[in-house]
Amino acid sequence: MKTALSIAGSDSCGGAGIQADIKTITLNGVYASSAVTALTAQNTTGVRAVYEVSPEFLGHQIDAVFEDIRPDAVKIGMVSSAALIEIIAERLLFYKAENIVVDPVMVATSGARLISEDAVSILKEKLLPVAHVITPNIPEAEVLSDMRIISRDEMALAAEIIHHRYHSAVLVKGGHSVSDATDILCFGSTFSTFEGNKIDNPNTHGTGCTLSSAIAANLAKGYTIEDAVRKAKEYISGALSAMLDLGHGSGPMDHAFDYNGKFKN
Repeated sequence: MKTALSIAGSDSCGGAGIQADIKTITLNGVYASSAVTALTAQNTTGVRAVYEVSPEFLGHQIDAVFEDIRPDAVKIGMVSSAALIEIIAERLLFYKAENIVVDPVMVATSGARLISEDAVSILKEKLLPVAHVITPNIPEAEVLSDMRIISRDEMALAAEIIHHRYHSAVLVKGGHSVSDATDILCFGSTFSTFEGNKIDNPNTHGTGCTLSSAIAANLAKGYTIEDAVRKAKEYISGALSAMLDLGHGSGPMDHAFDYNGKFKN
């Protein structure tokens, strides 16, 4: 069985972070392991408290996984401090990790910064250069490309700029400043457009976590980057279309909408 490691924070409400990653990886037919960067007390209405683990303990978690059940892919979600980012990059380089998918969670949909400036600097310097795929949304792509994005052409240009800076495949996700849910992938000299219509579902908690985890699971199974993204887009569309409605805020998706279905292959 193929395996994938999620390095991310814990979401006590289960819709994002480690919990969403494990559900997604499992429902896509891959064995999921985890290294927790932080504990959060949160629900669909917001985050109440965050307790970050030490860099040493995070390193021990990564070591424990690689020394016993080596992952075929690694997904990295939000990591809030420079010290944690440094230990992740150092351990992944040490183990020569494969199929690293980085969801560079830096900017909230509201535009608010989620990690410190020094952490963004270390993210750019240490972690993004070891990534195989980077999956920024439009606000994050603006930070990484140093440009404003208001059109599909600008999404493609930003993806190209980020690709040349970090030498990885880059999937710029639509849906923030651009009106639809179309994503653009830049890989080498190739661009691929993944058309998507916005699904009328206000419960979108954990969409970024889910998409990047599905991509990692598909890469672990041996799919090309383009096919991994295509299958991941199809999976997340199904999870949103299931119209799960839980909680009083922006609720989670139904990750198990197709429990015995095609996504396991």
